[in-house]
Amino acid sequence: MKKYLLTPGPTPVPPEAASKEGLPIIHHRTSAFGKIFEEVSEGLKYVFQMKNNVLIFASSGTGVMESAITNLLSPGDKLIVSETGKFGERWWKIAKAYGLDAVVVKEEAGAPADIGKIKKALAENPQAKAVYTTLTETSTGVVNDIKSLGEIVSKTGAALVVDAISGLGAQELRSDDWKVDVVVTGSQKGLMIPPGLGFASVSEKAWKLVEQAKLPKFYFSWQAAKKSIATKETPYTPAISLIVALAESLKIIRAEGVENIWKRHQQLADATRAGVAAIGLKLFSSAPCNAVTAVHVPQGIAGSAIYKKMRDEFGVNIAAGQGEDLKDKIIRIAHLGYMERFDIIIALSALEMALTQLGYKLEPGAAVAAAEKIFLG
Repeated sequence: MKKYLLTPGPTPVPPEAASKEGLPIIHHRTSAFGKIFEEVSEGLKYVFQMKNNVLIFASSGTGVMESAITNLLSPGDKLIVSETGKFGERWWKIAKAYGLDAVVVKEEAGAPADIGKIKKALAENPQAKAVYTTLTETSTGVVNDIKSLGEIVSKTGAALVVDAISGLGAQELRSDDWKVDVVVTGSQKGLMIPPGLGFASVSEKAWKLVEQAKLPKFYFSWQAAKKSIATKETPYTPAISLIVALAESLKIIRAEGVENIWKRHQQLADATRAGVAAIGLKLFSSAPCNAVTAVHVPQGIAGSAIYKKMRDEFGVNIAAGQGEDLKDKIIRIAHLGYMERFDIIIALSALEMALTQLGYKLEPGAAVAAAEKIFLG
Protein backbone atom coordinates (compact mmCIF):
# COMPACT_ATOMS: atom_id res chain seq x y z
CA MET A 1 0.00 0.00 0.00
CA LYS A 2 1.34 3.43 -0.93
CA LYS A 3 1.79 5.69 2.09
CA TYR A 4 0.89 9.37 2.31
CA LEU A 5 2.24 11.48 5.16
CA LEU A 6 0.11 14.39 6.35
CA THR A 7 1.18 14.52 9.98
CA PRO A 8 2.47 17.69 11.67
CA GLY A 9 5.89 16.09 11.99
CA PRO A 10 7.72 14.35 10.62
CA THR A 11 6.70 15.65 7.22
CA PRO A 12 7.60 14.44 3.71
CA VAL A 13 11.19 14.93 2.53
CA PRO A 14 11.92 16.11 -1.03
CA PRO A 15 13.76 13.43 -3.02
CA GLU A 16 16.59 15.87 -3.77
CA ALA A 17 17.23 16.31 -0.05
CA ALA A 18 16.70 12.63 0.84
CA SER A 19 19.22 11.54 -1.78
CA LYS A 20 21.95 13.61 -0.14
CA GLU A 21 21.78 11.45 2.97
CA GLY A 22 23.00 8.50 0.94
CA LEU A 23 26.24 10.19 -0.08
CA PRO A 24 29.52 8.96 1.41
CA ILE A 25 30.09 10.47 4.84
CA ILE A 26 32.60 13.30 5.16
CA HIS A 27 34.54 14.42 8.19
CA HIS A 28 33.15 17.40 10.05
CA ARG A 29 36.52 19.08 10.69
CA THR A 30 37.29 19.62 7.01
CA SER A 31 36.96 22.45 4.50
CA ALA A 32 34.41 20.36 2.56
CA PHE A 33 32.07 20.28 5.54
CA GLY A 34 32.90 23.89 6.37
CA LYS A 35 31.64 25.00 2.97
CA ILE A 36 28.34 23.15 3.47
CA PHE A 37 28.03 24.51 7.02
CA GLU A 38 28.50 28.05 5.70
CA GLU A 39 25.79 27.51 3.04
CA VAL A 40 23.42 26.19 5.68
CA SER A 41 24.14 29.11 8.02
CA GLU A 42 23.27 31.64 5.33
CA GLY A 43 20.17 29.71 4.30
CA LEU A 44 18.89 29.53 7.87
CA LYS A 45 19.23 33.30 8.28
CA TYR A 46 16.95 33.66 5.27
CA VAL A 47 14.30 31.28 6.58
CA PHE A 48 14.41 32.79 10.07
CA GLN A 49 14.36 36.29 8.56
CA MET A 50 17.16 37.54 10.77
CA LYS A 51 20.69 38.88 10.47
CA ASN A 52 22.34 36.92 13.31
CA ASN A 53 23.69 33.42 12.87
CA VAL A 54 21.45 30.48 13.80
CA LEU A 55 22.83 27.91 16.23
CA ILE A 56 22.66 24.26 15.14
CA PHE A 57 22.45 21.21 17.41
CA ALA A 58 22.04 17.47 16.85
CA SER A 59 18.76 17.36 18.75
CA SER A 60 15.01 17.19 18.61
CA GLY A 61 13.00 20.38 18.95
CA THR A 62 12.51 19.71 22.65
CA GLY A 63 16.27 19.77 23.12
CA VAL A 64 16.56 23.33 21.80
CA MET A 65 13.48 24.31 23.82
CA GLU A 66 15.36 23.19 26.92
CA SER A 67 18.42 25.11 25.75
CA ALA A 68 16.28 28.25 25.53
CA ILE A 69 15.60 27.86 29.25
CA THR A 70 19.12 27.01 30.42
CA ASN A 71 20.94 29.60 28.30
CA LEU A 72 18.72 32.54 29.21
CA LEU A 73 17.89 32.03 32.88
CA SER A 74 19.46 31.59 36.30
CA PRO A 75 18.23 29.84 39.47
CA GLY A 76 15.43 31.85 41.04
CA ASP A 77 14.52 33.67 37.83
CA LYS A 78 10.90 34.27 36.89
CA LEU A 79 9.49 33.68 33.40
CA ILE A 80 6.10 34.07 31.75
CA VAL A 81 4.68 31.23 29.67
CA SER A 82 1.80 31.59 27.22
CA GLU A 83 0.10 28.18 27.07
CA THR A 84 -2.22 27.54 24.13
CA GLY A 85 -1.69 23.79 23.96
CA LYS A 86 0.68 20.94 24.72
CA PHE A 87 3.78 22.73 23.47
CA GLY A 88 3.13 25.86 25.48
CA GLU A 89 2.70 23.49 28.39
CA ARG A 90 6.10 22.00 27.58
CA TRP A 91 7.76 25.39 28.19
CA TRP A 92 6.66 25.54 31.82
CA LYS A 93 7.33 21.85 32.39
CA ILE A 94 10.96 22.35 31.32
CA ALA A 95 11.18 25.42 33.54
CA LYS A 96 9.75 23.44 36.46
CA ALA A 97 12.40 20.75 35.97
CA TYR A 98 15.01 23.46 36.64
CA GLY A 99 13.18 24.80 39.69
CA LEU A 100 12.14 28.06 38.03
CA ASP A 101 9.12 30.20 38.82
CA ALA A 102 6.85 30.20 35.76
CA VAL A 103 3.84 32.49 35.55
CA VAL A 104 1.51 30.57 33.22
CA VAL A 105 -1.03 32.44 31.10
CA LYS A 106 -3.26 29.60 29.96
CA GLU A 107 -6.00 29.77 27.32
CA GLU A 108 -8.86 27.41 26.60
CA ALA A 109 -7.95 24.68 24.14
CA GLY A 110 -8.42 26.04 20.64
CA ALA A 111 -7.99 29.69 21.64
CA PRO A 112 -4.92 31.79 20.77
CA ALA A 113 -2.77 33.71 23.23
CA ASP A 114 -4.54 36.69 24.75
CA ILE A 115 -2.07 39.53 24.21
CA GLY A 116 -3.78 41.64 26.88
CA LYS A 117 -3.30 38.94 29.51
CA ILE A 118 0.40 38.65 28.66
CA LYS A 119 0.80 42.43 28.84
CA LYS A 120 -0.85 42.36 32.27
CA ALA A 121 1.42 39.50 33.41
CA LEU A 122 4.48 41.53 32.34
CA ALA A 123 3.24 44.55 34.28
CA GLU A 124 2.63 42.44 37.38
CA ASN A 125 5.97 40.64 37.07
CA PRO A 126 8.51 43.27 35.96
CA GLN A 127 11.34 41.01 37.11
CA ALA A 128 10.44 38.33 34.50
CA LYS A 129 13.44 37.61 32.32
CA ALA A 130 11.58 36.13 29.35
CA VAL A 131 8.21 35.40 27.78
CA TYR A 132 7.86 31.95 26.18
CA THR A 133 5.20 31.16 23.59
CA THR A 134 4.52 29.25 20.36
CA LEU A 135 4.05 30.42 16.78
CA THR A 136 1.74 27.61 15.67
CA GLU A 137 0.47 25.23 18.34
CA THR A 138 0.11 21.90 16.55
CA SER A 139 -1.86 20.23 19.33
CA THR A 140 -4.77 22.64 18.82
CA GLY A 141 -4.14 24.12 15.35
CA VAL A 142 -3.76 27.65 16.73
CA VAL A 143 -1.59 30.51 15.45
CA ASN A 144 -0.48 33.20 17.90
CA ASP A 145 0.00 36.89 17.15
CA ILE A 146 3.77 37.03 17.49
CA LYS A 147 4.09 40.42 15.79
CA SER A 148 1.91 42.14 18.40
CA LEU A 149 3.57 40.23 21.21
CA GLY A 150 6.99 41.32 19.93
CA GLU A 151 5.97 44.97 20.15
CA ILE A 152 4.83 44.60 23.75
CA VAL A 153 7.76 42.52 25.04
CA SER A 154 10.34 44.73 23.28
CA LYS A 155 9.33 47.62 25.56
CA THR A 156 10.35 45.59 28.63
CA GLY A 157 13.56 44.02 29.84
CA ALA A 158 12.25 40.54 29.02
CA ALA A 159 13.21 38.50 25.96
CA LEU A 160 10.54 37.02 23.69
CA VAL A 161 11.16 33.32 23.00
CA VAL A 162 9.09 31.59 20.32
CA ASP A 163 8.70 27.87 19.68
CA ALA A 164 8.41 27.85 15.89
CA ILE A 165 9.09 24.12 15.58
CA SER A 166 5.97 23.53 13.51
CA GLY A 167 5.48 27.07 12.27
CA LEU A 168 8.78 28.07 10.67
CA GLY A 169 8.44 27.86 6.91
CA ALA A 170 4.65 27.55 7.06
CA GLN A 171 3.44 30.64 8.90
CA GLU A 172 4.75 34.14 8.34
CA LEU A 173 7.51 34.93 10.84
CA ARG A 174 9.89 37.87 10.53
CA SER A 175 12.20 37.42 13.50
CA ASP A 176 14.09 40.71 13.32
CA ASP A 177 11.26 42.93 12.09
CA TRP A 178 8.86 41.53 14.70
CA LYS A 179 11.42 41.94 17.52
CA VAL A 180 11.52 38.26 18.39
CA ASP A 181 14.58 37.55 20.52
CA VAL A 182 14.81 33.76 20.28
CA VAL A 183 13.25 31.36 17.79
CA VAL A 184 13.69 27.61 18.16
CA THR A 185 12.77 25.01 15.58
CA GLY A 186 13.45 21.46 14.43
CA SER A 187 14.43 19.90 11.13
CA GLN A 188 11.46 17.60 10.48
CA LYS A 189 8.73 20.09 9.60
CA GLY A 190 9.00 23.22 7.44
CA LEU A 191 12.70 22.61 6.82
CA MET A 192 11.75 19.36 5.06
CA ILE A 193 14.36 16.89 6.28
CA PRO A 194 14.16 14.02 8.82
CA PRO A 195 14.16 14.60 12.58
CA GLY A 196 17.48 15.10 14.30
CA LEU A 197 18.50 18.77 14.08
CA GLY A 198 17.47 21.60 16.39
CA PHE A 199 18.05 25.31 15.79
CA ALA A 200 18.01 28.50 17.83
CA SER A 201 18.24 32.09 16.63
CA VAL A 202 19.39 34.63 19.22
CA SER A 203 19.04 38.43 19.17
CA GLU A 204 21.53 40.87 20.68
CA LYS A 205 19.10 41.50 23.54
CA ALA A 206 18.95 37.77 24.25
CA TRP A 207 22.74 37.41 24.10
CA LYS A 208 22.97 39.79 27.07
CA LEU A 209 20.83 37.36 29.05
CA VAL A 210 22.99 34.46 27.88
CA GLU A 211 26.07 36.17 29.32
CA GLN A 212 24.39 36.37 32.74
CA ALA A 213 22.60 32.98 32.79
CA LYS A 214 23.73 30.57 35.52
CA LEU A 215 21.63 27.47 34.91
CA PRO A 216 23.75 24.38 34.12
CA LYS A 217 24.45 23.41 30.52
CA PHE A 218 27.26 21.79 28.60
CA TYR A 219 26.32 20.24 25.27
CA PHE A 220 23.61 22.86 24.72
CA SER A 221 25.83 25.85 25.51
CA TRP A 222 24.86 28.66 23.14
CA GLN A 223 28.16 30.43 23.80
CA ALA A 224 30.12 27.36 22.71
CA ALA A 225 27.94 26.99 19.60
CA LYS A 226 28.37 30.66 18.72
CA LYS A 227 32.15 30.43 19.10
CA SER A 228 32.32 27.45 16.71
CA ILE A 229 30.46 29.27 13.93
CA ALA A 230 33.62 31.29 13.25
CA THR A 231 35.38 28.06 12.23
CA LYS A 232 32.37 26.82 10.23
CA GLU A 233 31.57 23.92 12.51
CA THR A 234 29.76 22.88 15.68
CA PRO A 235 31.50 22.33 19.04
CA TYR A 236 30.79 18.60 19.02
CA THR A 237 30.15 15.98 16.33
CA PRO A 238 27.21 17.16 14.22
CA ALA A 239 24.59 15.11 12.40
CA ILE A 240 26.64 15.39 9.21
CA SER A 241 24.27 13.72 6.74
CA LEU A 242 21.31 15.77 8.01
CA ILE A 243 23.24 19.00 7.55
CA VAL A 244 24.17 17.93 4.00
CA ALA A 245 20.48 17.21 3.33
CA LEU A 246 19.52 20.54 4.90
CA ALA A 247 21.78 22.39 2.49
CA GLU A 248 19.72 20.91 -0.34
CA SER A 249 16.33 21.64 1.24
CA LEU A 250 17.40 25.23 1.89
CA LYS A 251 18.21 25.58 -1.82
CA ILE A 252 14.66 24.43 -2.59
CA ILE A 253 13.28 26.98 -0.13
CA ARG A 254 15.39 29.75 -1.65
CA ALA A 255 14.24 28.84 -5.16
CA GLU A 256 10.56 29.05 -4.22
CA GLY A 257 11.02 32.10 -2.00
CA VAL A 258 9.91 32.30 1.63
CA GLU A 259 6.98 34.64 0.92
CA ASN A 260 5.71 32.31 -1.80
CA ILE A 261 6.04 29.43 0.64
CA TRP A 262 3.90 31.30 3.18
CA LYS A 263 1.30 31.90 0.46
CA ARG A 264 1.35 28.22 -0.57
CA HIS A 265 0.74 27.13 3.00
CA GLN A 266 -2.08 29.64 3.32
CA GLN A 267 -3.77 28.18 0.24
CA LEU A 268 -3.29 24.60 1.45
CA ALA A 269 -4.80 25.54 4.81
CA ASP A 270 -7.71 27.38 3.20
CA ALA A 271 -8.47 24.40 0.97
CA THR A 272 -8.35 21.97 3.89
CA ARG A 273 -10.65 24.14 5.96
CA ALA A 274 -13.08 24.56 3.06
CA GLY A 275 -13.06 20.79 2.50
CA VAL A 276 -13.89 19.80 6.06
CA ALA A 277 -16.57 22.50 6.29
CA ALA A 278 -18.22 21.17 3.13
CA ILE A 279 -18.90 17.85 4.86
CA GLY A 280 -20.23 19.45 8.03
CA LEU A 281 -17.16 19.33 10.24
CA LYS A 282 -16.17 22.27 12.43
CA LEU A 283 -12.72 23.67 13.13
CA PHE A 284 -11.36 23.25 16.64
CA SER A 285 -9.26 26.42 16.62
CA SER A 286 -10.73 29.93 16.72
CA ALA A 287 -7.46 31.21 15.18
CA PRO A 288 -6.45 28.43 12.75
CA CYS A 289 -2.83 28.21 11.66
CA ASN A 290 -1.36 27.34 8.28
CA ALA A 291 0.65 24.32 9.46
CA VAL A 292 -2.15 22.00 10.57
CA THR A 293 -5.94 21.98 10.65
CA ALA A 294 -7.57 20.66 13.82
CA VAL A 295 -11.16 19.48 13.32
CA HIS A 296 -13.94 18.38 15.69
CA VAL A 297 -14.97 14.79 14.90
CA PRO A 298 -18.64 13.92 14.37
CA GLN A 299 -20.62 12.98 17.45
CA GLY A 300 -20.48 9.28 18.13
CA ILE A 301 -17.26 8.69 16.15
CA ALA A 302 -13.89 8.56 17.92
CA GLY A 303 -11.06 10.56 16.42
CA SER A 304 -8.71 7.61 16.86
CA ALA A 305 -11.08 5.45 14.78
CA ILE A 306 -10.89 7.92 11.89
CA TYR A 307 -7.12 8.23 12.20
CA LYS A 308 -6.57 4.46 12.29
CA LYS A 309 -8.91 3.73 9.37
CA MET A 310 -7.26 6.37 7.19
CA ARG A 311 -3.82 5.02 8.08
CA ASP A 312 -4.45 1.27 7.98
CA GLU A 313 -6.94 0.99 5.11
CA PHE A 314 -6.02 3.94 2.86
CA GLY A 315 -2.36 4.54 3.73
CA VAL A 316 -3.05 8.19 4.60
CA ASN A 317 -1.39 9.28 7.83
CA ILE A 318 -2.94 12.22 9.65
CA ALA A 319 -2.85 12.81 13.42
CA ALA A 320 -5.31 12.14 16.20
CA GLY A 321 -5.82 14.59 19.03
CA GLN A 322 -2.85 15.01 21.34
CA GLY A 323 -3.27 14.04 24.99
CA GLU A 324 -6.06 12.13 26.66
CA ASP A 325 -8.38 15.15 26.67
CA LEU A 326 -8.27 15.58 22.88
CA LYS A 327 -7.36 12.08 21.65
CA ASP A 328 -10.83 11.18 20.41
CA LYS A 329 -12.33 14.66 20.11
CA ILE A 330 -10.35 15.99 17.16
CA ILE A 331 -8.26 14.95 14.19
CA ARG A 332 -5.38 16.97 12.76
CA ILE A 333 -4.52 17.23 9.07
CA ALA A 334 -1.11 18.76 8.36
CA HIS A 335 -0.29 20.88 5.32
CA LEU A 336 3.29 21.57 6.20
CA GLY A 337 6.61 21.56 4.39
CA TYR A 338 6.97 19.46 1.23
CA MET A 339 3.25 19.37 0.43
CA GLU A 340 1.11 20.72 -2.36
CA ARG A 341 -2.44 20.68 -3.72
CA PHE A 342 -2.84 16.98 -4.41
CA ASP A 343 -1.66 15.99 -0.94
CA ILE A 344 -4.73 17.82 0.36
CA ILE A 345 -7.02 16.28 -2.27
CA ILE A 346 -5.84 12.79 -1.24
CA ALA A 347 -6.28 13.53 2.46
CA LEU A 348 -9.81 14.87 2.03
CA SER A 349 -10.82 11.96 -0.21
CA ALA A 350 -9.53 9.46 2.35
CA LEU A 351 -11.32 11.36 5.11
CA GLU A 352 -14.61 11.19 3.21
CA MET A 353 -14.27 7.45 2.66
CA ALA A 354 -13.26 6.76 6.27
CA LEU A 355 -16.16 8.77 7.65
CA THR A 356 -18.61 7.08 5.28
CA GLN A 357 -17.45 3.64 6.41
CA LEU A 358 -17.83 4.75 10.04
CA GLY A 359 -21.47 5.65 9.42
CA TYR A 360 -21.26 9.42 8.96
CA LYS A 361 -23.58 10.80 6.28
CA LEU A 362 -21.96 13.05 3.69
CA GLU A 363 -22.08 13.83 -0.02
CA PRO A 364 -19.17 11.92 -1.61
CA GLY A 365 -16.73 14.33 -3.24
CA ALA A 366 -18.05 17.41 -1.44
CA ALA A 367 -14.84 18.02 0.50
CA VAL A 368 -12.68 17.49 -2.56
CA ALA A 369 -14.85 19.81 -4.67
CA ALA A 370 -14.63 22.57 -2.05
CA ALA A 371 -10.86 22.28 -1.93
CA GLU A 372 -10.63 22.37 -5.73
CA LYS A 373 -12.50 25.67 -5.77
CA ILE A 374 -9.85 27.18 -3.52
CA PHE A 375 -7.05 25.82 -5.69
CA LEU A 376 -8.69 27.09 -8.87
CA GLY A 377 -9.07 30.54 -7.33
